[in-house]
Amino acid sequence: MLGNIRDHSYMVARVARVLVDSLVHNSAPSTPDSNEVIAGALLHDIAKTRCLQNNGHHAKDGQDICNELGYPHIGEIVLEHVMLKEFNAHLYKKGEFGAKELVYYADKRVRHDQVVSLQDRLDYLIERYGNGDPVKEKHIRYNFSATFKFEELLFVHLDFEPENLLLQLSDNFLTGD
Repeated sequence: MLGNIRDHSYMVARVARVLVDSLVHNSAPSTPDSNEVIAGALLHDIAKTRCLQNNGHHAKDGQDICNELGYPHIGEIVLEHVMLKEFNAHLYKKGEFGAKELVYYADKRVRHDQVVSLQDRLDYLIERYGNGDPVKEKHIRYNFSATFKFEELLFVHLDFEPENLLLQLSDNFLTGD
């Protein structure tokens, strides 16, 4: 894994840990195991370096790697970090979130190794992958629109606002200190 991808994955794991810890702290009705969330976040781009070289689909290839290693549940998280298969607003309104949703959202809040707003991340994705093509840009915006809605539904159950996410990060995220 390239160093910049490792740094990105580490920051995604930090963000995901803050989210799951805050849901637990606020007594959300259903929260995933924090170790599962962290594992999914750390591994979400496991195949990205390889796919940069062979033009593969890094989420699917990452799922395959996890499956081969005997971690199919983590593989599902890796597969859905780009786009969720099912967006269940009904569950999210009730405060029920799974590991794949938290990793999905955490990934969208991290550009390289920096926490950014969803709008900043969207702008970056359009610049990086849109290639000036209005059809590609429309597709990126459409896929990302669910993320804005997810953020609204998630932060109803947290005790801080999206713009304060960076302030919530701890240097010792793996120990919970």
